[in-house]
Parts: sequence; structure tokens; C-alpha cells
Amino acid sequence: MDRRDFLGFATGAAVSAAAGTISSAVAADAPTPPPTDAPWRSFEVVTDVEIWPQDLPLKLWLPIPQYGDTDYQRSVDIRWTGNPAKTGIYRDPRYGAPSFFAQWEDRASAPKLQVINRITTRNRSVDFSRAAEPHYAPREELDLYLQSTAHIPLSGIVRDTASRITPNVSADPMTRARAIYEWIVENTYRDPKVVGCGTGDIRFMLESGNLGGKCADLNALFVGLARSVGIPARDLYGVRVADSATWKSLGKSGDITRAQHCRAEFYHPRYGWVPVDPADVRKVILEEEKDRLLPLDDPRVKLARQTLFGAWEMNWIAFNTAGDTRLSPETAKPLGHFMYPYAEGAKGSLDYYDPQNFQYRMTAREV
Repeated sequence: MDRRDFLGFATGAAVSAAAGTISSAVAADAPTPPPTDAPWRSFEVVTDVEIWPQDLPLKLWLPIPQYGDTDYQRSVDIRWTGNPAKTGIYRDPRYGAPSFFAQWEDRASAPKLQVINRITTRNRSVDFSRAAEPHYAPREELDLYLQSTAHIPLSGIVRDTASRITPNVSADPMTRARAIYEWIVENTYRDPKVVGCGTGDIRFMLESGNLGGKCADLNALFVGLARSVGIPARDLYGVRVADSATWKSLGKSGDITRAQHCRAEFYHPRYGWVPVDPADVRKVILEEEKDRLLPLDDPRVKLARQTLFGAWEMNWIAFNTAGDTRLSPETAKPLGHFMYPYAEGAKGSLDYYDPQNFQYRMTAREV
């Protein structure tokens, strides 16, 4: 089945149409949302890297948890062992994305590196029922997340689509952001054949009419549509570190080498940065059951759809918001996103989607 065939099968409209035939098969107990008052949890994330001698000389950038404490994540400690000739922690000049940088030149010994991060997290939730006070963010921060990038253009079909979704330009940003979120949930699909987390090429998605992808595609579409109508928005790139308390498909513990996940936020002048994740709603539809798609009216989907506008279960850690940027020290090319180990060797950049040949492994445990 190719992407086009899958699109016709898995769009929100098709799933809704099929609901009458499969809803009777839903026998799962009513799910309960992740608790909003959950305590802080501590995680240890270990990244092990080995470099083939033929790749030397080599430069390596590892994404590490975002700097600065938030109400949902704190970086506690970082340690490393290995034999690189040079190491350092750097921030990219545009987004301040932190990376652990290492460099090898000598082929005399097998290049190895282990980086251990300790992080604490707690579930994040915005209480929309409270009487919110005005929230002020630096103007330069908001301006940054209103800008166009190579993968997230804001003109043409992107703005035209957002204008159709949110025709009332005078409406509150919350109302317009909600309309974009609901449109993505109903009109996109998770494509299991997409490599990694996807590329986030939203113009291609809209022009081709192929609204399939993974988290870096679907959440980038939310970000681009929101920015195009004047709502500051950004992707947050990170990795899952524990099982979910509610959904089988929305967690990963132990070996997290392939557990990278991108989320999104938009800015509201009374609530600040509001977390969303329409891509994970589509993941629940596709992956919560192994043998079938869930309909939009399945209790697990309805709960995810409700929860993931304004809340994140923090069995995940955030790395950065860096998209279409060069890292520091400067990479040979800009990266569409930075949530995988990235390396440049003697023959060019290594394929971070192929960790067996790149020779890296990530593990997580709660401590």
C-alpha cells in the first residue's frame, strides 16, 4: 500500500465513516488521563557512541536536555567518559539549542564516548478554567517563532490553508489555535513508512495533498499554520524516556534509541506557551491497537484529543526548538531538526537514522 492509498484509508473522514462498523468492537475500559498533579520524576539518559576508524576524523553533536528550569523539566547533571580529543557544550546561535560536542582525529585507538544526563520532569498542564493574568514574553522571543524557515514557509498555500481554517482573524488566539489543532487531528494521518520522525516539509504536504507523516511533519504543520496567521508557535524536539500512564503507544523505556519525538507549543498572551501534540492523537489512532485503526470516537482517541491540547505527559524530555539551523561549532549543513545524534566524518555526515552503522545507542531509566 503506497502513501496515496494509505491516505484514502486513514484520513479523519475515512476513520469517521468506518466508526459505525468497528465501534462495537471497542471493549477497552474507559481510559483515565495522566494526573496533572503528579510529582517530579527523575530519569537517567545514557548515550553511547562508537566511531568506525574509517569515519575519522569526525565531529559529533549530541542533543542534550534544554537549559534553564521550567515548570515541567529541570536538568540536574551531565557527565561523560571516552577518548575524544576535544569536548564542549555549545549552543547554536539562533535558538540556543544545547549540544555536547566531541571531536576525534587520531586512529590509534577505537573512538568511544558515553554521555549521561540526569533530568527531572513532571506532567505539564494549562488550566484554561482559571482567570488568566496577562503574560509577557520577550518581544525578540516571540518574533523568532513567527518567522518563516526552509521547512516551515508562511506564505502561499500555508497561509491560504490557515485562513480557511481560521477565517475570523479577530478571534482570540486560543480559538484560532484550537481550530488548527482540530483540523490536523481530523485531516492528517500518521504514516508508518516515513523514516524517523519525518522532515517537516509542510509546503510539500499541502501542495501534494498528502497529509501523512510523523511527529516532525504533523506538529510542524501546526506550527506553520499558526505562525502564518500571527500566532507564535514552535516545535520542541526531544525523546520519550518512560512508558505512558494512559496510552500504550505514547511511551518508551529502556532502549530509546529510536524513541525521538517532536511536540509543539503556541503562545497565548494570557497563558504563555501552551503545549499541544496533534501528532500523538494520530499515533493513538494508528498504533494503540496492532490490528486496526481506532475511530475518532474511541474513548482513547477522544481522551488524547482532549488532553493533548494544553497538556503533556512528561514521560518525555525536551532537547531544543532548533529547526533549519546550523549547530555550534558550525555544522557543514543546516539541520531540519536536532533530536538525533549528528556527526560529520571523513566522507560527510553520518546517517543518524541508521544507528547500527552510526554505532550509537540511547537508554533511559527512572531513578
